[in-house]
Amino acid sequence: MMRILAHGFSIGSHILLAGAFLAAVHVAPLIKDLPDHRALATWEPAGVARVYASDGELMTEYARERRFPLPIEAIPEIVKQAFLSAEDKNFYSHPGLDPLGLLKAVIVNLVNFGSDRRLVGASTITQQVVKNLLLTPDRNIERKIREAVLSLRMEQTYSKDKILEFYLNSIYLGAGSYGVAAASQTYFGKPLEMLGIAEAALLAALPKAPNNYNPFIEKEAANARRNWVLRQMAANGLITPKVASREAATPLHLASRKPAYTLRSAEYFSEEVRQALSRRFGADALHEGGFAIRTTLDPRLQETALAALRSGLIRYDEAHGYRGAVARIDPSDDWQRALAAIEPYSDVPEWRLAVVLGSEADHARVGLRKSSGAPQAEQTATMGLADMKWALRILDKNKLRTVQRVDQVLHPGDVVYVEKSSGRYRLRQPPEVQGALVSLDPKTGRVLAMVGGFSFSQSKFNRATQAYRQPGSAFKPFVYAAALDAGYTPATLVMDAPLAIPDGAGRVWRPKNYDGRFSGPSTLRTGLEKSRNLMTVRLARHLGMDLVVDYGVRFGLYDELKPYLPMALGAGETTLMRLVSAYAVFANGGEAVKPSLVDSVEDRYGQTLYQRACDSCVAANGRHSAPAQPDYVLDPMTAYQITSMMRGVVERGTASSVGRLGVPIAGKTGTTNDEKDVWFVGFTPDIVTGVFMGFDTPRPMGYGESGGGLAAPIFIDFMKTVLRNGTAEDFDIPEGLTFMAVDRHSGRLSSKGSRGAIMEAFKPGTAPCRGTCPIIGGDEAEISSAPPIAENELSAELREKLLNGTGLY
Repeated sequence: MMRILAHGFSIGSHILLAGAFLAAVHVAPLIKDLPDHRALATWEPAGVARVYASDGELMTEYARERRFPLPIEAIPEIVKQAFLSAEDKNFYSHPGLDPLGLLKAVIVNLVNFGSDRRLVGASTITQQVVKNLLLTPDRNIERKIREAVLSLRMEQTYSKDKILEFYLNSIYLGAGSYGVAAASQTYFGKPLEMLGIAEAALLAALPKAPNNYNPFIEKEAANARRNWVLRQMAANGLITPKVASREAATPLHLASRKPAYTLRSAEYFSEEVRQALSRRFGADALHEGGFAIRTTLDPRLQETALAALRSGLIRYDEAHGYRGAVARIDPSDDWQRALAAIEPYSDVPEWRLAVVLGSEADHARVGLRKSSGAPQAEQTATMGLADMKWALRILDKNKLRTVQRVDQVLHPGDVVYVEKSSGRYRLRQPPEVQGALVSLDPKTGRVLAMVGGFSFSQSKFNRATQAYRQPGSAFKPFVYAAALDAGYTPATLVMDAPLAIPDGAGRVWRPKNYDGRFSGPSTLRTGLEKSRNLMTVRLARHLGMDLVVDYGVRFGLYDELKPYLPMALGAGETTLMRLVSAYAVFANGGEAVKPSLVDSVEDRYGQTLYQRACDSCVAANGRHSAPAQPDYVLDPMTAYQITSMMRGVVERGTASSVGRLGVPIAGKTGTTNDEKDVWFVGFTPDIVTGVFMGFDTPRPMGYGESGGGLAAPIFIDFMKTVLRNGTAEDFDIPEGLTFMAVDRHSGRLSSKGSRGAIMEAFKPGTAPCRGTCPIIGGDEAEISSAPPIAENELSAELREKLLNGTGLY
C-alpha cells in the first residue's frame, strides 16, 4: 500500500512539476517586459486647469480628466470605508490578490463557459490600480497574469495607504469625474469632508459601472446600488444596521448639473483664452497640468456686455419681422417627448422651447419644454397679442406683410422660443443678425469684456476675433491722424465736393457721402465729425496711400493693406479686437496697446509660468501704470487732437446719441457700402469699447441703417453700467499744445464765445488761418485768392520721416 501511495505521490509530483514548468514557460514571456511599477512613486495625475475672472470668480475648467488629487490623509474615513466595503473588504489583509475571491470567480466563469456572458473578475483594489495606471483594460487571461504579478510587486513596494491613495485619486466615477474629490463636486457640489454616510456610499457604488449607476440619469439604479453598499458597510461592522436603514431611506440630493461654463456669459472669452494658452503651452499641458489661470475679465462688465449686445441684436431682428417656427412637431401626440428631443440654447436659460397647442384670433396656448429652472407644474402657458405684437409683421420671401390675428402667425405644432417676463410669456426669435462687443483698459490692454455673438451654443464662431470685416468710416481717424502728423491741423480745409477718379481700366470711381450731400470747403474736424467720404478721399490722395497704408499697419489694424484709395474709406478687412486696440492708442496718449486676456498662469505647485507685462508697475493711486519705456506709435499731441475731434463726433456728429451719457467720450461710427457692416467704437480715458453688427454672410442690413443707429445704442447700454459708480475723468492734455478759438466751419481764427467757435488744439508751429485759407483738393473752388495746396504736396523728406515713424514728436 505504501508503495502504491509513494508511486502515486511521485506521479503527482511529476505532473505538478510539469505543470509548473509549462506555466513558467507560458508566463515568462508575459512578464519579461512589465511596466516599472516603481514609476508610480512620481506619478502626477492629470489635473484640472481652473480659469478665474479678475475678481477670483471661477469661470470655467479645462481638463481631459476632471480630477482633484488628495493625499490619503485628506480623504475622510467614511469615504475609505465605503469603497473598501464595496470593492475590496480584505484590502488591508491580502497580499495584492484575494485567493478566496479569485476561486469564486473561477467557478462562476467555468459555469458560464461557452455562454455569451462576460468573464467575472475578482480584482482587488491593488489590481485595479495596476489596470488603471500601468496596463490596458483588456479582458483576457494574459492581461490578468501580468496584472497579478504587478499587484504582488506593488504590495512589496508601497504601503497599503499609498495604494489606496492611488486608487481613490484615479478611479473613474462617471460624469467626467476621476477620483473621489472631483466626483464629490460633480454629484453633490461640495468637498469630500462635507459628505454624509449615504453620499459616501453613492460614490462607492459607482466604480462597478459608472454609466449604469449615474445618479443624474439612472436614479433608481443608483439608489439601489447605494443601498447595497450601505448593507455591505453594516455587514462589515463599519456602521450599524439601524444606521444603514436610516441612510438607505435618505433621498438622493444631487447638485444641479452645471453647464461646462460656470460663468455662462463668458463662453467666447473662455474659449479664446483656451486657444491662446494651448498655443503657448501646448494642449496637453493645458488640459493636464492643473494650471490656475487668472484672466482680465470683469464679471460685472461681461454680464452687461452680453445683455447689451443681445438686446441690440433682438431689437434689430424683431423690427425686421417674424420668420417662422424653429421646428414643427405633432402637438396631439406625446409632444413633451418630441419637444425634449430639440436642444435649446444652453447659454440662454431665460428662453424656453414651447410648442403651439392651439391658436385663435387673440391668443395661443403653448406647451413648455420641461426645465429645471421652472416649477414642475408649469407645463402650459397662454400668449396674447400683446406678447407677440412684433411678430404680426411676417417676413415672407424677403418681403414684409402685416397680419392682425395670432392664428395667422402661430399654428398648432409650431416650435418657438418664449421668455417669461412679469408673469407672462413673450414670443422670442433667435436673431439671424450677429454682432460682437469688446471692451478693454487702454492703459494696460487688459480685456475687461468680450462677447463674440448672440449665443455660444448657437455658434462658436467668435465675431470679436475671427470675423474679418470692413470697418468703413471707423477707419477714418487713422487717415486724419496721418494728416495731423504731417503738419496739418483740425482747422485745415479740405474740399467736400463731387469727385471722379479714373481707375485706369476705363472706368471712373465716384465716391459719395453717406447722405448724398456735400458742403464745399470744410475743416478736418467737420470732415471727421460728419464722416465725409469725399473729404477723406481727397485727404488720402493728398497724403499718398502709401502713408495711409503705413498708419493702418502701424496701429495693428492690418498685417498688410493694398494702396488703393477705397481703403481710405475702410474697404480693408479687420477684426473688432484689432479695431478696439487701435482706438486704445488714442485713449492712451499715442502709446501702443497690446490686448491681453490673461494676467497670470500658475502650475499646480504655485509656480508662475506666465505673468502679464507690467502687472508689477502699479502707481500710487492703485491703477496700472505704463511701462518704464513707452512704445509710442503716435505723437501724443496728435492723439489728443484726434480724440478732441472724435468728441465732436459724439457731441455734434454721427454719434450724437452717445452724448446723452453726459461724460467726456470720444468715438466714431462706421457703416460700409449697402449697410452690410455697422460699427461704433467709443472711449473715455479709462475704457475703450467697440461694437460690431452684421450678418455672418454679409448682406445689406437695410437702407438707412448705420453705426450710429444700431451699434451706438448697444454701446450706450453697456456704458450706463460702466459709468454707474461715478463720472468719467476728462482726457489729459499733453504739454506743448496751444488752444485757440476757431470757427469750426471756415477754419479761421475766431473769438472765444462767438457763434460757431470752438477751442481747437494746435501743435507748436501751427495756427488757425487768419486770412487766406488754402484748401486741400480746392482747385475746383476757393475761398480766397491764394492758390490751394497742391495734391501730394508733402515733401519727400517729410514723407520719409512719417513712413519711418520718426519726426512725429
